[in-house]
Amino acid sequence: MKIGLIAMSGVRAQSEELNRVGLTLPGFVERRQVIASMPSLSLLTLAALTPPYLDAEYLEIKDLREQQVFPDDYDLVAITSFSAQILDAYRVADHYLAKGIPVVLGGLHVTALPEEAKAHASSVIIGEGEPLWPSVIRDAERGQLQPFYNQQPGQWFDLADAPIPSYELLKLDKYNRLTVQTSRGCPHRCEFCASSILLTPKYHVKPVERVLEEIRHIKTLWKHPFIEFADDNSFVMREHYKELLRELIPERIRWFTETDISVAEDEELLELMRESGCQQILIGLESPHASGLDGVEQRRNWKLKRFPTYEAAIERIQSHGITVNGCFILGLDGHTPEIFDEVYKFVERTGLYEVQITVQTAFPGTPLYARLKAEARIIEDGRWDKCTLFDVNFVPTHMTPEELQRGLVDLGRRLYTDEFRADRRRQFKEQLRNTWFTPAAFA
Repeated sequence: MKIGLIAMSGVRAQSEELNRVGLTLPGFVERRQVIASMPSLSLLTLAALTPPYLDAEYLEIKDLREQQVFPDDYDLVAITSFSAQILDAYRVADHYLAKGIPVVLGGLHVTALPEEAKAHASSVIIGEGEPLWPSVIRDAERGQLQPFYNQQPGQWFDLADAPIPSYELLKLDKYNRLTVQTSRGCPHRCEFCASSILLTPKYHVKPVERVLEEIRHIKTLWKHPFIEFADDNSFVMREHYKELLRELIPERIRWFTETDISVAEDEELLELMRESGCQQILIGLESPHASGLDGVEQRRNWKLKRFPTYEAAIERIQSHGITVNGCFILGLDGHTPEIFDEVYKFVERTGLYEVQITVQTAFPGTPLYARLKAEARIIEDGRWDKCTLFDVNFVPTHMTPEELQRGLVDLGRRLYTDEFRADRRRQFKEQLRNTWFTPAAFA
């Protein structure tokens, strides 16, 4: 049996203006290229869980307008996709179903809307794929695929049992980095988040030795790799990660990850991050003023409480030689049309090395989607192709959708000029020479 593992890997804004102007801005281009040049870790993991007597092939589809011919010699096809490309994924699935080839769909979007996905699939995986994939394979070999494979509520896959993903299936010259997952889940519950918290009920980590095995395997394929930790929030379990970072130092790799602002509180952690090859961390700052943060994190209003530490934390992290990519979500309920100038001034004031701006996006399955739908604030429900983080598909509280879309483009033009970017890099170098911070800000 030959299995086609298909990843929908490209994201294109629906706004033609953003495609003509916004997505050609340096910041957008860099981040988009990073996303587009990373393989699907979930499918590579399923490949590793596939019995070796079966033939698994990995395929990426970035744009259906450019790829109209697909391999048809599969006995089973498994497809995963972001919400932004799920409609294209359904078209690909329909193509294979029309050929009589069984199709399995999975991922975050499919888990949130399994009945929608089932209209385009033989089977749907609801939840984490690892514990369910062996049953899918067994049933496919018998010709007895079930319509749904559902992870039991409250259960989660133990990352200690995770296999080394089948990186050898990749054409490595297509990628500028490879992903390694060191944890799954997040202790925070941000209203807008459409990440693995939808799949797993608790935060858990992969054992240090398992992570090292994956990195060492990658190094047999790519001598000096750049690694992105595919985590929602690295470093939550501080002592575990300190142990991992100590082990990473002799591996001599460069790496990037996403985390939260609290890493600035731990001097030992920052030093280990630098020594182990950390090049940059991405932090969801979300808003340059407190009113935009109220209620974003739903359990303890965690981000609002941390807001007073933002500027000192950025300075402290960057003074350790670790660049910060600060992410802002435009159009939060507390945002007025002044938000665009406020973001620019915050970036200017703090010297953020990189900055990412997006618009608030209601992904299916998130608390934000449920709330905006109940408030009749979603403009075109079901337009998942607008879930790009750049297209406005909701009615903001204090501005029009058009004002928000225009503000995104205009702010991007200001943030990503060569002059402003060079100035921020100069500030970063100065911070390395002036490594002071205010301890009181973290009390």
